[in-house]
Amino acid sequence: MTLWHPTTLKKIFSPALFAPVHYFAHLAACSQATIELYCNYSRQSYRNRYVIYGANGPLALSVPVVKASGKKTLTKDVRVSYDTPWNEVHWKSIEAAYNSSPYYLYYKDDIEPLFTKKWDFLRDLNEAALSVTMECTGVDTPVLYSTDYHSEYAFKEDLREVIHPKIDFQTDGDFVPLPYRQVFGIGKPFIPNLSILDLIFNKGPESLLVLRDSIRPV
Repeated sequence: MTLWHPTTLKKIFSPALFAPVHYFAHLAACSQATIELYCNYSRQSYRNRYVIYGANGPLALSVPVVKASGKKTLTKDVRVSYDTPWNEVHWKSIEAAYNSSPYYLYYKDDIEPLFTKKWDFLRDLNEAALSVTMECTGVDTPVLYSTDYHSEYAFKEDLREVIHPKIDFQTDGDFVPLPYRQVFGIGKPFIPNLSILDLIFNKGPESLLVLRDSIRPV
C-alpha cells in the first residue's frame, strides 16, 4: 500500500531514532523529506531518544553519545558511546514490552540487528533505523540528507523544532493521532505518539493506515 504524496509538499525533519508516530505521520504525508544533519547537536531530543510502552507505562530509552570537549558538535559528527551495554538493555526492554504483541515475531528479525551491530556515528544508526522502520510501515517517501545548514526554507515545511519531546504534539493542528490497541493498554487510556516501534509491533501492515488517518488532509 502506498500513500498519495502531494506533488509540492516537501518537509524537513531533525534526525530521530525510532521516531514517534507524529514524525512518521508527517513523513508519510509528504512528497519528499529532508533530514537535517548540519545543525548543532542538542540533548534531550529524538535524535538519540525514543519512548516505548512498557509494563509500567511509557519507557524512555536513550542512546549515550561521546561527549565533545567544551565545543558544539554538528549532528552528523556525533559518535555513539559503548561505555555501557545500552544496546543490550534497549533490546531486552523492547522484547519485554512487545514479545506478546501481534507482530513482534514478524518484525523482530528486521529490527534486532540494529542492536547487535556496533555503530560509530549516531547518524548512521538513525539512518538505518529509519530505513528499516519505513520498510516495516510501508512508508515510501523519498528521503534526502542535508549537505549544509539553512535557518529557513522557502519551499519546505520546517518540522525541525516542531517534533520534539519537550513540545506537546497537540500544538500541531495537522496531527490528530488515531488510537489503536496497545499490548499493555487493555482497560487503560490510549497512550498517543509513542515510538514508531509501538505502532509496528501492534498494528503491523495496518500501520500505514494509522499514519494516514492521523494527519489532516492537505
